[in-house]
Amino acid sequence: MSLHTLKGALLAALLVCTPALAQQLRIASNFPTQHSSSTAMDQFKADVEAATKKEVTVDLFPAMQLGGAQENVDQTRSGAIFGTVIGAAFLSRTVPEISALSVPFLFTSRQQAFKVVDGKVGELIGQKLGEKGFQLLGIMELGSRNLTNNARPIKSIGDFKGLKIRLQPDDIHLATFRALGANPVAMDIKEVYSALQQGVLDGQENPYAVIRDRNFNQVQKFLTGTGHFFDFIFVVVNKKRFDSLKPDQQKAIRAAMQKAIAKQRSDAEKQDLEALEDLRKRGMQFETPSPQLVAEMRKVTAGVVDLLKKKVDPKLVDDVLASALTR
Repeated sequence: MSLHTLKGALLAALLVCTPALAQQLRIASNFPTQHSSSTAMDQFKADVEAATKKEVTVDLFPAMQLGGAQENVDQTRSGAIFGTVIGAAFLSRTVPEISALSVPFLFTSRQQAFKVVDGKVGELIGQKLGEKGFQLLGIMELGSRNLTNNARPIKSIGDFKGLKIRLQPDDIHLATFRALGANPVAMDIKEVYSALQQGVLDGQENPYAVIRDRNFNQVQKFLTGTGHFFDFIFVVVNKKRFDSLKPDQQKAIRAAMQKAIAKQRSDAEKQDLEALEDLRKRGMQFETPSPQLVAEMRKVTAGVVDLLKKKVDPKLVDDVLASALTR
């Protein structure tokens, strides 16, 4: 028997005698490694592997290692990867009901926002995701979104006029900024820094921690605490692959995710305050909108709710509004 044939026979025998390989779950994210969602996923990985004695292993790919946000959504839906940690807007074209969470200026606190997504509205969105091939594992905080630009401080409605602002690919987000008088552009986050640097865009909008972690302060001068949306991070996985796992493995994943969600939400609240202070120290000119400007922004964007009700079931929009406003 030749050496090559002997090696082949030994390998075949080894495969027959070796137990089934561990379930290897690849999860992508476009958030930087230092972002609260990424550190929470590090904890998730450790907890899943400990609970399953590495019968299930988790491989994490943050910071756009496996492509941009929309690519990660498509990879998850097809089963090319197990899951993704993604801004809600990147799922809204597949599941329009997610846009119901984007009523401008609706959420004024974290507690109010989480009450909505942790209740029947979140359950319905989870069902709609399931119909499209996703399993929703949990909802993290992306945070209150605020505006940066290089043209001027935002002190009145007129200051929005004509600004070319990058937004996430959500129809309601885009309609909100059109109502404000800006010129919104949908763009994947991986392209934003260079577009700002080259002057292709005047500005963008994101939570303070994302603005800091992506170093947008290097290419943006003005920061305004508009808080126009409170945004969420969805952790979704391929439903068929999740359903194929053993019940005890699914239970371990759900328990680990619940713990990771709690950590991330707590960390995000702290990082939001720290990030704003860091951005001011780095030289960004910060403006808190006056009560008059807030009232004007609410007034000119009020019609977005009617547009939203044409996009999704009006009852869902009413449920979001009622849930948010109920004390």
